[in-house]
This record gives sequence, C-alpha cells and structure tokens, in this order.
Amino acid sequence: MTREQLESYISMKEEIKELNYKLEHIMEDDTMIGSSTVLDYRSGFPVPQGVVGIDWDRYDQIKSQYRNKIRTLEEKCYAIEEYIENISDSVTRRIFRMYFLEGKKQREIGRLTHMDQSVVSRKINDFLKVAYKT
Repeated sequence: MTREQLESYISMKEEIKELNYKLEHIMEDDTMIGSSTVLDYRSGFPVPQGVVGIDWDRYDQIKSQYRNKIRTLEEKCYAIEEYIENISDSVTRRIFRMYFLEGKKQREIGRLTHMDQSVVSRKINDFLKVAYKT
C-alpha cells in the first residue's frame, strides 16, 4: 500500500457521500428529461407530435454508473481499512488510523498518543519505507 493510496482514503469517503447524494436526487436532474417525436396516425396520415418525459434508459445508465463507482470506491476504502487494521504494532496502527482514516494532524495525534509530532511523522515514514520495500 502506498502513501498516496492511504492519503486518498478521506477523499474517496467524501466522493462516496457525494455519489450517494446524487443517486438519491437523480430524478431532480434536468438531464433525465428527454424529448422525442412520434408520428400520430389518428387523422389517417402521419402527423409529427412532440413527446416529453423521463428518459428511462439514461436514468438506468447513470444510476448504474453511480452504483458501480460507489462499489469500486468502497472496495478501495475497505482495502485501506484492512491494511491499517492488520498493522501489528498497536501504536503505529493507532497513528495510521488517526492520520489516514480520521484525517487528524500529526500534532494532534502526538498530543493524543503522548508523543512529539516529529516522532509521529517518523513512525509513519519508517513504517511506509519498510512496508513499501516488501
């Protein structure tokens, strides 16, 4: 797991929230309204008539895209969470959880773990150096 992947966790969680919001409010999107022309034969010959309504094919397509993206992001977030929870050293695991999953600053983590901010930074960097080599 790279530092970039770990740092993307919070952004991915926010994107999941945004996509869920869009999914819940998809019908409020003006792009779901479609128009088409049909031929009306009631008078005996074809007369073009405009028809406006929900574009259900587009609705299903966009809904599917949102759901797929959410599923992909959730899988990536789960992988990051599992990676952090499998760190054997308790202090390092707590630091990683607070820093990468909760978005806390190193100074705050240092205060919570009774360490200097530089020690927190060194623990993160040292662990990632070792983990990246293996």
